[in-house]
Amino acid sequence: MNIAMLGSGFIGRFYAESIQGYRSKDKIVSVYSRKEETATKFATDYNVGFATDNLEAAIDRTDVDVVCIALPNNMHEEAVLLCCKHKKSVITTKPLARTAEEAKRMLLAVEKAGIFNGYLEDLVYTPKFLKAHESVKNGALGRILWAKSRETHPGPHSDWFWDIEQAGGGCILDLGCHCVEITRSYIGKDILPVEAMCWADTQVKPIDAEDHAIALIKYENGAISQFEVSWTFRGGLDLRDEVMGTEGTIWINSFLRTGFEMFTTGKSGDYLAEKAESNSGWLFPVGDEVNELGYNHMFMDMFAALEKGQQPKETFYDGYVVNAVLDACYKSAKTKLWEPVKLDIWRGRTGVSKDSHLQEYDADHYLVKEEVTHYGAKKIILKNKTTGKLSQITQ
Repeated sequence: MNIAMLGSGFIGRFYAESIQGYRSKDKIVSVYSRKEETATKFATDYNVGFATDNLEAAIDRTDVDVVCIALPNNMHEEAVLLCCKHKKSVITTKPLARTAEEAKRMLLAVEKAGIFNGYLEDLVYTPKFLKAHESVKNGALGRILWAKSRETHPGPHSDWFWDIEQAGGGCILDLGCHCVEITRSYIGKDILPVEAMCWADTQVKPIDAEDHAIALIKYENGAISQFEVSWTFRGGLDLRDEVMGTEGTIWINSFLRTGFEMFTTGKSGDYLAEKAESNSGWLFPVGDEVNELGYNHMFMDMFAALEKGQQPKETFYDGYVVNAVLDACYKSAKTKLWEPVKLDIWRGRTGVSKDSHLQEYDADHYLVKEEVTHYGAKKIILKNKTTGKLSQITQ
């Protein structure tokens, strides 16, 4: 693939490391930046032939196969519409948009133009997530009841993130977009998110947006998801997921505890890991940051799908659903009420009832619990189907 990279900052460089390093056959041929000097520096660092501060000029080139958007949130729609104009395949960083309405316009635009579209939600491509998700799909956890995702760190790296007009929100939009897609993937992306309850506040940072938030999202099948996001967490980047089902549980610690521990006096001053707050003391580096954060598997999926004429695992439609859920969270944070998730476009299942939680023991009873005690007795707790009376059998 020949790629036009729109954006030459933090995420654009992460993308470049993966794009030009993993498959060893993809190349960035064009780069745009809002500042000419940063575009030129990126072009030098990654051997890119064309650098510009003109957005359309970076896209409208015969040697460009796909456009990768790594821009501030307020520029996504403009870039997408230019891709539609010039019939260029497009993949964009998260979140897709600042609101569901903005995301819907982008979704309808790429579909009307008939161009390939991919949503770069890297955290559903991490090796740990892929392994865990496969286990869930294969039924290892039974019926999924609850999924939780946490992403917290001391705050983002560029000034525009802190500007509510450019970013569209604070940590809910920046980090919650990851968490919503992770948890809905475990519950089932075809299951309708129904309503959300959210607490959010600005606790530490001198900004207009929220820097800390916690939310619950109910799904039509009775499952619930939860996210915890913060720009106030001290100690680095904390990425954790939990999934609970009727037959099992998964815990994932993706970043803060990596299995790699190191002590240093800090004299070297070297970069160790994303959002690390210190270069001294006990630290937890990451062996292969680009791979562990999902970028390699993400671009493999995007480019393989494009080559085969298929849809990738994550499309603009997924980004639109995420934005709709986050809109409900923002509204709930203001009203202090459960707020409905408003989806003008829904392509999943409808009318999904809550799965039965009743396990039959015999013709007259449901099984509540069965266990072996510390003194060797087997206890069976039962509920009578007719009277509702609870009883136990000890063997």
